Amino acid sequence: MNQLVFTTDACVGCNRCIGACSCQGANIAKNMNGENVIEVDMDRCIACGACFDVCEHHAREYEDDTEKFFEDLKRGEKISIILAPAFKANYYDEYETVLGGLKKLGVNRILSVSYGADITSWAYINYIQKHNFVGGISQPCPAVVGYIEKYLPELLPKLMPIHSPMMCSAIYARKYMGLRDSLAFISPCIAKKNEIEDPNTGGYVKYNVTFSHLMEYVRAHHIKGEPVSDEIEYGLGSIYPMPGGLKENVYWLLGEDVFIRQVEGEKHLYNYLKANKEQIAKGRTPYLMIDVLNCSAGCLYGTAVEEKLAKTEDAFYAIEQIKQKSKTDSKKTAWARKLAPKQRLKLLNKAFASLDINDFVRKYTGKSDKCKAKIPSEKELDQIFIEMKKETPEKRRINCGGCGYKNCTEMAVAIYNGFNYRDNCVHYVKDFAIEEKAQANYLAEQMQALRMHEKEKQEMLSSKIDEQFTEIGANVSGMTDSCKVNAQESTEISATISEMAAFADGLKASLEQIHNYLGDLETNNADVISIANQTNLLALNASIEAARVGEAGKGFSVVAEQIKTLAENSKETVSKSDQTKTDIGVAVDKLYKSADDLLQIVEKVDGRVQNLVASTQEITSATEDVTRVTESVREKLYELASAE
Repeated sequence: MNQLVFTTDACVGCNRCIGACSCQGANIAKNMNGENVIEVDMDRCIACGACFDVCEHHAREYEDDTEKFFEDLKRGEKISIILAPAFKANYYDEYETVLGGLKKLGVNRILSVSYGADITSWAYINYIQKHNFVGGISQPCPAVVGYIEKYLPELLPKLMPIHSPMMCSAIYARKYMGLRDSLAFISPCIAKKNEIEDPNTGGYVKYNVTFSHLMEYVRAHHIKGEPVSDEIEYGLGSIYPMPGGLKENVYWLLGEDVFIRQVEGEKHLYNYLKANKEQIAKGRTPYLMIDVLNCSAGCLYGTAVEEKLAKTEDAFYAIEQIKQKSKTDSKKTAWARKLAPKQRLKLLNKAFASLDINDFVRKYTGKSDKCKAKIPSEKELDQIFIEMKKETPEKRRINCGGCGYKNCTEMAVAIYNGFNYRDNCVHYVKDFAIEEKAQANYLAEQMQALRMHEKEKQEMLSSKIDEQFTEIGANVSGMTDSCKVNAQESTEISATISEMAAFADGLKASLEQIHNYLGDLETNNADVISIANQTNLLALNASIEAARVGEAGKGFSVVAEQIKTLAENSKETVSKSDQTKTDIGVAVDKLYKSADDLLQIVEKVDGRVQNLVASTQEITSATEDVTRVTESVREKLYELASAE
């Protein structure tokens, strides 16, 4: 992430980090692909660690210089360590073997920051006494310094202008010991990275190597060596990590008659500073100093201490042992138990007589320009409330804290500044859901009404469809019946025509027989004519004979004449019969031809009637298919209507 504190993918957007944070806008709620995610704005963040404490999902991480420290050691860079006194308190039984392991890897010197804390106590007391700097705020904690620089710049003049124990150790190592190595601070604090990189600290320290990341690396790489301790003696500065550690040092050197205000704990401390900023800024407090630490358990359980250790009391037990060992029975040092505070201070001043207090004075830079939140006008605030569905005063005072802010007004101001968004308000979402539910119910009612209407329409449609299909069925059925009747009638017509064909065949046969009879008649007529001719010849011969006989043949002549007349009449009759036969033959021929034509016509009609019968049968079959398809369509339409 390339920033000191950042959010991981484990974030569930619960807003607890917002509620824990004392820095407005340091935690920014954003809608990322429909999910609420809280990001960190390092321009506003002071690395106080409050978000780490409350996040059950371990969605916050931080960067330090542990990896770089070990990489540079491997490359052969000359590095010395300044060691926070809380390291010994947290790893009392193993810290010396860890230090031995670091020595094996190439670490040069190991100096306890407890000695730097002794310098800090000396510098504080001397600066207060020389400049009458009463009511000032202690500054060993970089989170406190960051908060004042960013959010309470009016208190910058009240910050003790003396470096922290870490920086006093680094300055002493560089200026008074002549150590030119890169310095790595073994640190219980995430925010020390900010102090190290602050231009006002001179770049004396290069690495912030936190307890948690260091020990993770040590265990992963099995770093261990012969026991090694820190290389410089120290006094009561060893108890600076505990709550009130600075105060105890001042009491030790000035006596307990001085009034020192002790305040620790993320929320509590910053609320205290905000609530009392005017009195502190104007020097209206009765305190010699205000001893403040970001962490409620002090640096013993700083923001970069392993979580499993922070849940125990072990470090408190260890610091008490360290405290007792730091006090001595010897009356030659400032840490002697039997000396009065004034004597101890005198010995301390003597021990540090060679130090120039100006080497340990520091400056601060206000950074509030980047951290100022815009204040909305009443009109703008009202508009935001309306957009949040908080139209009434009661809704604007729900103050549930679900958004992370202590009241609805703070949430509205956060929205105005872009630190949060409307949908992250649980009551907005609830009211929106209620409206959506009401709208959904309304739509459901409308849909129900529409369904009822559609159902009625479907029933009407189904009824109409049924009527239409019934009518179609009836028509098709009628067509089928008509086709069947037509087929039956066509079959009967075909039978009748077959009978006509048979009759035509019989007529043709009869005409052929008549024609044959006419042939026989013609033969008979020829015979009659022959007989008549013979008879006529006989009558002629008889007449000749009768004439020759004379009177005696008159009677025979009469007979011959009658016979001749008969013959002539027969011949004439035959002649007429031939004509009649001829006329009959012509008529029969015409009738025969007409009978033949009739037969051909009957055959054609019969063929067409047969085709008509076949077509009628095909139509009947087709109408039956139409009936089946129509019924299938009607069933499907009923199914669709039922599905609606």
